[in-house]
Amino acid sequence: MSVAPIVSVKNLTKRFGDTAVLRGINLSVWRGTVLGVLGPNGAGKTTAINCLTTLLTPDSGEATIAGYDVVRQPEAVRSLIGLTGQFAAVDEVLTARENLILFGRLLRLSGKAAKQRADQLLDQFDLTAAANRQVKTFSGGMRRRLDLAASIVVLPLVLFLDEPTTGLDPRSRQQLWAVVKDLKAQGITIILTTQYLEEADALADQIVVIDQGQVIAEGTTDELKDRVGGKFCELRLANLADVPKVRHLLADMGDIATGEMGDAGPLAIAAPKGANTLTEIVLRLESASIPLADISLRRPSLDDVFFALTGHTTQE
Repeated sequence: MSVAPIVSVKNLTKRFGDTAVLRGINLSVWRGTVLGVLGPNGAGKTTAINCLTTLLTPDSGEATIAGYDVVRQPEAVRSLIGLTGQFAAVDEVLTARENLILFGRLLRLSGKAAKQRADQLLDQFDLTAAANRQVKTFSGGMRRRLDLAASIVVLPLVLFLDEPTTGLDPRSRQQLWAVVKDLKAQGITIILTTQYLEEADALADQIVVIDQGQVIAEGTTDELKDRVGGKFCELRLANLADVPKVRHLLADMGDIATGEMGDAGPLAIAAPKGANTLTEIVLRLESASIPLADISLRRPSLDDVFFALTGHTTQE
């Protein structure tokens, strides 16, 4: 690791009218690592990214990329970073190859170099077969891969990925995960905002949790899970209509978190007494004639960590 962080953020604030969106954000990101930024909708994740990428000017605080200040030296910062936002930024009328060549030319590559780089990226992102198709014919996953390819036509020092897999099917999400891992292996520093906790678990070296414009926790996935401690009892109901009754029935046993699929996902409740907690839950549900599809004990997940820290899930 370098002596100083490649990205440094100190007491960053941003308001929109009377609403404080960022309320003193602090971050440090080390070269060649992946930082996962977790938080629900409206937590301030995208606003923080927009400030760091010079798209928004913070009201106060300081943020630097490789020592360059994002407010005082925006052009220097832009020359070092890449950004993939929540929505694809490619031209739908152009083909995939034409988009990448255009980005290369805008980044001052020669015509020959831009074409060569476009072909390299099409191969890397498994888009060669679709290279000459208009982007408007692409699936969501293909568009996101092309958008990510466009952001690294010239390899950045720091790559910002703002919820890059939102709305993608599982296969497309896995493909993008593989690309992110490959970029990290090339030494690129990545800041990844996401609502998908398993995504941060799979990709991030460090995680920060943002809620209501503030960093409320940070550490590795293991460190954050250790903060919750103990085991969790995970239960799936045979009938989803029973979820409200189960919440009421088990209310005195602690907060109940719902899996990221909503009420169709598993319910999780802290099990400080391990198997005894599981047994108590089974007995209560049996006495209320509420059928279970499955029940088990497991270690804390990032979902549990987030719920324990904020009292709600990332989907709220």
